[in-house]
Amino acid sequence: MSIPTKESLKQFQPKHSYFIGFDSDGCVFDSMELKHKECFIPNIIKYYDLQPVSKYAREVAEFVNLYSHWRGINRFPGLVMTLEMLKKRPEVRERGINIPDWTPIQKFVDAAPSLGNPALKAAIAKTNDTALKHLLAWSEAVNRDVESMVKGLPPFPHVKESLQKLQNRADMMVVSATPAEALHREWEEHGIDQYVALIAGQELGKKEEQLGLTVQGKYAAGHVLMVGDALGDLKAARAAGALFYPIVPGREDESWRIFNEVIIEQFLSGQYTPDTEAKFLTDFEKALPKTPPWQ
Repeated sequence: MSIPTKESLKQFQPKHSYFIGFDSDGCVFDSMELKHKECFIPNIIKYYDLQPVSKYAREVAEFVNLYSHWRGINRFPGLVMTLEMLKKRPEVRERGINIPDWTPIQKFVDAAPSLGNPALKAAIAKTNDTALKHLLAWSEAVNRDVESMVKGLPPFPHVKESLQKLQNRADMMVVSATPAEALHREWEEHGIDQYVALIAGQELGKKEEQLGLTVQGKYAAGHVLMVGDALGDLKAARAAGALFYPIVPGREDESWRIFNEVIIEQFLSGQYTPDTEAKFLTDFEKALPKTPPWQ
């Protein structure tokens, strides 16, 4: 399967009257904990000289990326948020540790057309900014560690059965903030890439843009569903006028069992309505607080 472009998303032609978008990390694959705790966070500590406050850096980064309202955030704004939140902690201030200036990263995040290494390389070519070069070195180190570490992680139980059940009844797509190369590797490793028509990663912009470009004007109301484990996935669904089904963090197996046994038929028969959706959103939003546990 080739890596799509924004134009190919626009040109996508439905084969079925229903469409489902799936997030990947933490939703289809139980990979969020492994990627962040073993790949992202050790490199944040290493590249941004946070060894003296590694305990607090780890706690903040885990909260931002795994256990909060911002779960699933793109790596670059996630890094900014981690540094900003870390600097505010009294334990860090008391140790007199200098937290790196995140202003250049924030400027890149605000200006970039998409948040991935290609856009970062383009920004470096234009500005020759030292901080952005360091950011790229960190990001590439994360990618190397993900490639070497994240192997043999199967999809959650009931995922493959769900995709098989849907393959001749709905168009399906991966909607993700993960780099496309990693997505293809992971989906192909477990033989589930065959069930989706498109695999879109961070290079194609935010999730709402990926989903919107693909489905806008092509499906009837109530015929598009987004499945995800983060509030960013819900935001993408809302922007595209899609329904949403949450994979609740900490209750992923149960969420997928219900999806496989109940939600698929409800959705394809028009019975998964906003009222039905609302019943699942309460527990989902409770699982993703804005206030960190140390406050």
